[in-house]
Amino acid sequence: MPETIGIILAAGKGTRMKSKLPKALHSICGKALTRWVIDACKEGGISECIVVIGHGAEQVEAELGSDVRYGIQEEQLGTGDACKVATELLGDRDVNVVVLPGDAPIITADDLRSLCEAHAASEASATLLTAILDDAGHYGRVIRGDDGYVQCIVEAKDATPDQLNVQEMNAAMYCFKLPALRKYISRLTPANAQGELYLTDVIGMMVADGLKVGAKVADDPNITLAVNNRVELAGLTEVIQRRILEKLMLGGATIIDPDSTYVTYDVQIGMDTIVHPGCVLESGTIIGQDCVIGPCARITASQIGNGVTVTYSSVRQSEIGDGTWVGPYANIRPGCKIGQKVKIGDFVEAKNSEIEDGAAMGHLSYIGDATVGEKTNIGAGTITCNYDGYAKHRTTIGKRVFVGSHTTFVAPVKVGDGALTAAGSVVTEDVPSDALVIGRSMPVVKQDWAKRRREEKES
Repeated sequence: MPETIGIILAAGKGTRMKSKLPKALHSICGKALTRWVIDACKEGGISECIVVIGHGAEQVEAELGSDVRYGIQEEQLGTGDACKVATELLGDRDVNVVVLPGDAPIITADDLRSLCEAHAASEASATLLTAILDDAGHYGRVIRGDDGYVQCIVEAKDATPDQLNVQEMNAAMYCFKLPALRKYISRLTPANAQGELYLTDVIGMMVADGLKVGAKVADDPNITLAVNNRVELAGLTEVIQRRILEKLMLGGATIIDPDSTYVTYDVQIGMDTIVHPGCVLESGTIIGQDCVIGPCARITASQIGNGVTVTYSSVRQSEIGDGTWVGPYANIRPGCKIGQKVKIGDFVEAKNSEIEDGAAMGHLSYIGDATVGEKTNIGAGTITCNYDGYAKHRTTIGKRVFVGSHTTFVAPVKVGDGALTAAGSVVTEDVPSDALVIGRSMPVVKQDWAKRRREEKES
């Protein structure tokens, strides 16, 4: 296939999005709209991409990254003008170019390869990517001649009844021979109500001059979908999300209810893992084999081992070892490294802590900035007081420690291996290995005090 360069048009403000964020940066399944298009180009073998930006240019460039070139459209004067900005960056190179809208993330690498191969195999100066729709509605119709080449693109409002019956529509994605595109873009005029330069007019001028314009029908009619408002953003998210989930399921994961499961583009899930309804699995998450995730778990940027259960819980930027149980209603905050066969029970919160193999904390505990040793048991209601109002301090609890219910560790403090804390203790000093610490006041019992109080109040 001849060298092909991508031109991605992403300069628009996206007024109908009703957003301070440039349209190119609105996210679908964890990736910016225009980044979906860039990645499809790169995967499809396109050697170089030029992204034409305008509104919020600095923000868009910073977000999309440095692996593409940028052209600046100072004023948004139409697709033809935006394309002209890119062609000027390419000089007199004799290559093919694909021109794509930056708000059409449905495009895939296979679609682009198919378009470029069809163009290379033909004698056409331009080749359109088209779709066949049962109801083409407001889309421009692609009218072909008897030889199969494109005669014209007719806007729906200008079409005759016979032309409206045509089901092939223009997806606004093209492959051009760059010299031809450069020649005809220079001839564009703003002869329309909007005073803009339209790329579609190039097709009409090429046909009028006797050049051949081909068309390649896409396999997926969804190729026509683009984003102009939040409703369309949600619609495309649904399409792309289904693709992501199908790929995971074909790879061996079970997604019980795809309609209630949200997974970003880069999540990995191992074979025979089951994802229950209501789960949100976000960027940077890798889940091993034979896990049970959910119902209603949210996991973000975390590594989950094999055979792990996470139910009704949140895990963020943490690691969880094989065979560990988390939940229900646990909150694993960033910076946790949890070992194998650990039990993290209901209403337990951990933050920036290392919890070693076989440790257990069954209920209602807070472990922050701490190390918990192997096979240590943390009783219900235990907390580490890690913040003194000015700085965070660390609690270190050794191996096989038994922590009685409602123990409070006032950091910095260390507890040696095999120690035991009495229930209700406040631990403010280091505890030697195998010691018992009792850090509470002795109870005072006053006989008949409660009875006398009732009699006084009720008299």
